[in-house]
Amino acid sequence: MKILLTISLFFCSLFQVIGQDAQKTIQALQQKWSQVKDYAVDLNIKSNIPLIKILPVNATLYFKQKDQFHLKSKGIAILPKKGFGDLAQLLAHQDQFNSISTGKELIKNKETEIITLLPNGDSEDVILAKLWIDKTNNLVLKSQITSRSNGTVSTEYGYGAEAKWGLPEQLIFTVDVKKFKVPKGVVVDINKTQTVDTQKQVAKTGDITVKFSNYKINQGIASTIFKN
Repeated sequence: MKILLTISLFFCSLFQVIGQDAQKTIQALQQKWSQVKDYAVDLNIKSNIPLIKILPVNATLYFKQKDQFHLKSKGIAILPKKGFGDLAQLLAHQDQFNSISTGKELIKNKETEIITLLPNGDSEDVILAKLWIDKTNNLVLKSQITSRSNGTVSTEYGYGAEAKWGLPEQLIFTVDVKKFKVPKGVVVDINKTQTVDTQKQVAKTGDITVKFSNYKINQGIASTIFKN
């Protein structure tokens, strides 16, 4: 009985330490992210979704802490629902999730720590999130977020000059086609421009590439978009 109790206490202590280490990693990420009070950035969005033909779209994205995003585009921008906001919400509301370190993996020759986030309750839209974090530079190199509204969305992050702020130069979303919600305006475009060969097997996933340029960071530009 004493042996079983000792083993149980050992594993409880181990999981507590693992959780604390994971929380420190998330907090370091949030501290870097919190330096960005607001920004505006130009986007180029290219979508490669089965059965959908749509031209690349240019847009402007506005952000304000903690997790406010607004996208302005003259054309139809196909993006995962809350595609930009999911990660920001996870970092801004850490108290709603338990963080666990679940391994390490090399991504682009950089060692990352895999942090799994589990919601504390059943009311959250996010069911499970995994982040691959470069702890040396406090950057997310990859994420996989499963939500009730959008299925599973995997994202690869590329960085350039704004890496010091934790802001990406490129995002590549991989989406679950069955769960992905297509904007109403795109359905009209499909009916006009594309015929579907029902004999061909449709891919289960699609990808969306977003390139960022001309960041304007901490200049108060987003205050004209977000009134509160």
